Amino acid sequence: MKKLISVLSLTLLAPFAGNALAHACPDKNVMYWQAFPPGGESDLSARHQQVVLKKKCPAIDTIIQYKAGAGGALMWSQMNQLPPDGLNIVGVNLPHIVFQPIEGVVQYKTADVTPVFWFHFTPDALVVPENSPYKTFAEFIAAAKKDPGKMSLGGSGLNSANHASHERLNAAFGIKSTYVPYKGTGDMALAVVGSQIDGAVTYTAFAINNKGKTRALAVAMEKRHPLLPDVPTFKELGVDWVDGAYRGIGVPKSTPPEARKKIADMWAALNNEPEMKELAAKSGFELVNVSVDQMDAFMKDKTKLYTEGAQRLGLGKK
Repeated sequence: MKKLISVLSLTLLAPFAGNALAHACPDKNVMYWQAFPPGGESDLSARHQQVVLKKKCPAIDTIIQYKAGAGGALMWSQMNQLPPDGLNIVGVNLPHIVFQPIEGVVQYKTADVTPVFWFHFTPDALVVPENSPYKTFAEFIAAAKKDPGKMSLGGSGLNSANHASHERLNAAFGIKSTYVPYKGTGDMALAVVGSQIDGAVTYTAFAINNKGKTRALAVAMEKRHPLLPDVPTFKELGVDWVDGAYRGIGVPKSTPPEARKKIADMWAALNNEPEMKELAAKSGFELVNVSVDQMDAFMKDKTKLYTEGAQRLGLGKK
């Protein structure tokens, strides 16, 4: 009986309540910290989750907070200072949290970041302004080769997925373009749409959400994106390039395992909601479900992959 009472007490005191038949909801508001400014893919993802979670758990709010800077590193270097209460979660990104510590100019290590769920993947894409003279990928490459170093391509952050994609583009197609880092995709969008730069190495989500303002020239997918049917894949263009960025949520390292699992289960439930699937598809997000039980193996694999990639692309220490 004492054991039963103890189990019941722990259940009642846990940050999230619920049972196998009901959607587990927080009993207090969730603080959802973003490492990038409003307007980018990470923000859009959080807004989607905020909407769906509110419908499933109407008694609570998901309060989105922004602490942008250093390509996400400002927030990630401080996330372990947040309360480990199971109610403070942080948006995290791959390969950023592997690349940045390798460069050695940030105040955190990859092992300091504790992801609990990866919820989607966004493939790389090359885009140019709608009024760009480059209508095809071939025209873009020809212009880049004609004037090495003149072409300017924006991206979200230094030592980020966009930065790595930029270096990969240069190496794969024998060109030399200049990378222009922005605080986030939202800031970069203004520069691309306003033709302040020649284009951007970004994601399919950006290309889809900015149709009519920008033109996608290539995507890093196995097959063409159904919302970008006229845009070739890099594989079609002769390069075996299928890659992009993963987005997920992390918690302070001292957050108890039980709380980590409950947060992960709630995010998995959100991913399985029909509305979430619809929102993701419309925005160009590919949903994935990597939870706490798969996390160690997933992170080991990705850390190895991106460490090798960073060295190959010259993003590590010289």
